[in-house]
Amino acid sequence: MIDMPANWMEKIQHVDWSKVKAAVADYGPVISVLRQTWSKESLLEISQGKLFVPDDVINDAIAKQMTADGAVTGVRLKSHANGRLDITADTKKVGPVEVSGEIKEFVHQGDSSYAIYRVRSKNIPNHGLMSWVFSRISLSMAERLVGHMDMPDNLPVTVHHNTIRVDYSQALAASDFGKTEYQGHRLIDMIEIEGAKPKEGGVEFDTKLHVPDDVKQALLAVLASETSAADTNGKDKASTGDSSAE
Repeated sequence: MIDMPANWMEKIQHVDWSKVKAAVADYGPVISVLRQTWSKESLLEISQGKLFVPDDVINDAIAKQMTADGAVTGVRLKSHANGRLDITADTKKVGPVEVSGEIKEFVHQGDSSYAIYRVRSKNIPNHGLMSWVFSRISLSMAERLVGHMDMPDNLPVTVHHNTIRVDYSQALAASDFGKTEYQGHRLIDMIEIEGAKPKEGGVEFDTKLHVPDDVKQALLAVLASETSAADTNGKDKASTGDSSAE
């Protein structure tokens, strides 16, 4: 959980990020990246330790990675309440390929970012296809938490029997989120992913948000000024309304 004053959550729900960017010039590049990565709602969920990402959101992110000339024309996943993750890959050569399994680990901590899946079969028949599919699923699942990552040519994927391990640390480090710092603090050090579990209709991530004191104070100062400005505007409008009533 994030260590911030109790009224932090209330304040952050009313933040107008465009005004924050204008008010704090040196925070502008960071705000730009954060606005692309998190909505106010997802930031609240992350700070509270749980972020639920619907299957539709993940599937949309996967669809954006598809190319017309690829051997795989589509990938869809479906999450279930029992923790099972069903995956369908549409291929040009053999048609739909269906696998079912579970997420054993989904981790991001500092420079270590990886996902481990277990497929419900003794052996995976096509290692190349499974590497392709699970690498894209991993980046798409992480996108809501750490922003868009371009698929590198050499994303490390290891397939052993029925277990697939995807290391997305290099892809994250090369992304806008991974390269952005504020006052010497890396954004990728401010968020931690401890795990992920499929539930009915989506995947729930276990998260932590670590905000250094100086960054926390800068944000709180901006939020305080935003709240003060909103209060002032509200009083002015109320005063105008009283005058007209008289």
